[in-house]
Amino acid sequence: MLRYKADVRTIIFLIITATLLVVLWQYGSEMSTPVWVLAYTAQLLMAVIVSTMVHNHQHLPMWTVKWLNILTDNILTVFYGFPVFAWIPTHNSNHHVHINKEPDYTKTYMVSEKNNLITLLTYPSLSGYMQQKAVWGYFTNLWSQHRRKFYFHMIQVVVLLSWIAAAFILDWKKALLYVFIPQQLSLFVVLIFNYIQHIHADEESEYNSSRNMTGHLLNFLLLNNGLHTAHHASPGLHWSKLREKHNELAPKIDPRLNEDNFAWYLFRVYILGIFIPSCRTHNMRLDRLQQTKSKRVSNKAQLA
Repeated sequence: MLRYKADVRTIIFLIITATLLVVLWQYGSEMSTPVWVLAYTAQLLMAVIVSTMVHNHQHLPMWTVKWLNILTDNILTVFYGFPVFAWIPTHNSNHHVHINKEPDYTKTYMVSEKNNLITLLTYPSLSGYMQQKAVWGYFTNLWSQHRRKFYFHMIQVVVLLSWIAAAFILDWKKALLYVFIPQQLSLFVVLIFNYIQHIHADEESEYNSSRNMTGHLLNFLLLNNGLHTAHHASPGLHWSKLREKHNELAPKIDPRLNEDNFAWYLFRVYILGIFIPSCRTHNMRLDRLQQTKSKRVSNKAQLA
């Protein structure tokens, strides 16, 4: 029933995510501090991985059976912290159409052309705010245009609210620590990924509109979410096929957009970059805009 056998990894990750929640909820208070820190760190890591599962499942549903896909949507929703149907109007039908150009709700330069620690950490809130109008508009329009789909989406809303309410009723402290915070991290980090993958890339370029994180361990954990150029080139391609697609496209991608070490990228750009200009990313978008402006000036001069 799985569309691709590679999604056994996704299922294992989901089981680990659920198991960590149960174990921490039941036994977290009895754990020694080192064990608790290790388990909670693992839960937060899985929260990040959940966001990539949601992304992949919205592009290409895991199952060949519809009801299993609906069930998976709802399971992912409770761990992600937001109804996963929101990806349809903001990501599939918007970001993948415009790819960081107007009117992409997630464009990285909505406030600033800079790429620094402040713009990185403020982007998720700004982007999340910009996406809400699209999500609400899509959801309410379904009431008149596609009532059946509206009801299926409403199930996600009800399941999520019930999940959160039940957790806080049972134990608000545990709910905050083991349910709410991981959900918020999942929502926050997926937007951080989008920012890193597109900031200072050239949104008009076929091959240089995305930054790639090519490390094998990272992509094993994040289900190849780091191979972003390949994903934009073939949005419907299953995540397990993206490494092959990336290798095919790699010679055409500006080397500055292929990073093999995500941790080093973060440290280099957002910490060392504060003091060392050469550690910062190069703005290919501004390069293109400047070149376009220069050509226009040159053409006007020739016509004069």
